[in-house]
Amino acid sequence: MSEKLSHSTYRMTGRPSLRSFAAVVGKKEGEGPLGPCFDQVFEDTTLGMETWEKAESQLQKEAVSLALKKAELLNSQIDVLFAGDLLNQCIGSSFGLRELNIPFVGLYGACSTMAESLALASLFADNRLADHAMAVTSSHFASAERQFRFPLEYGGVRTPTAQWTVTGSGAAVVSADGEGPYVRGVTLGRIQDMGINDINNMGAAMAPAAASTIKQYLMDTGTRPQDYDGIYTGDLGMVGSELLLQLLSREDVNLEGVHQDCGLLIFDRERQDVHAGGSGCGCSGSVLCGHILPRLREGSLKNVLFIATGALMSPTSMQQGETIPSIAHLVHLSREP
Repeated sequence: MSEKLSHSTYRMTGRPSLRSFAAVVGKKEGEGPLGPCFDQVFEDTTLGMETWEKAESQLQKEAVSLALKKAELLNSQIDVLFAGDLLNQCIGSSFGLRELNIPFVGLYGACSTMAESLALASLFADNRLADHAMAVTSSHFASAERQFRFPLEYGGVRTPTAQWTVTGSGAAVVSADGEGPYVRGVTLGRIQDMGINDINNMGAAMAPAAASTIKQYLMDTGTRPQDYDGIYTGDLGMVGSELLLQLLSREDVNLEGVHQDCGLLIFDRERQDVHAGGSGCGCSGSVLCGHILPRLREGSLKNVLFIATGALMSPTSMQQGETIPSIAHLVHLSREP
């Protein structure tokens, strides 16, 4: 049974392992610094589909298929699949994965969904509720723009604080036993709301949630940032990353030299026009499954914290003048159990 350290933190007592993982992305992501890390790069971001939403569903289908193939598992051997995306009613996940006939738990944690799904899959595996569980998420630049901002045809001008939604998907198989990388612990985040209401400044809205969750895990485990090879946040981008360091420094938590952000890793801000960096569920999902987990498996990383952050708003809430609540979930990953 997982050990409960606090109201939000759990330590794994078994050996839940990342048996396999896969990341697929679009053309722009493939042209970024991490391009060679991804399992598949689609030059045509429609993926041969007639709508952007169907293209996003196809991204998830491709990522799940690759992860299953790497794990040498059949659909029928997966006990539960945790999945979500940014679209209304999570249609990217439910429509993309409906043919798999796997018990399905749909999640909405916005851009935190990769950590949320991975945390739940790990808890299921650690407590022997599942022999094999899957965690998957996705986002697509064009489908997200249509839902949250303006269709691409509108040609709206992006502000300097805006981030570029990643076209990509990450999928991972978590098994109750196996070779590393391993999940050592998780912290489920608490909703934070500092009154930010600018839809083009998600980094500022999400930074307090990341700070809260990181501080909670460090306090519950009695560890320091320097005990980890890397502390990877989901997609705070440039603005949110700077705010995160400032917020935690006030709490005497110093992330200098150990913090990296998936939204800053996936694109080259000097060469690619992405303003403050990358965002979207597929940002942290593809960076985790294409860059972080492979490095843990081959040993160049040994002990990391992965914290995906999400803005829990909707087009309706923004039109009604609401602020942007945020959430961050944490997963502790290691090379050794």
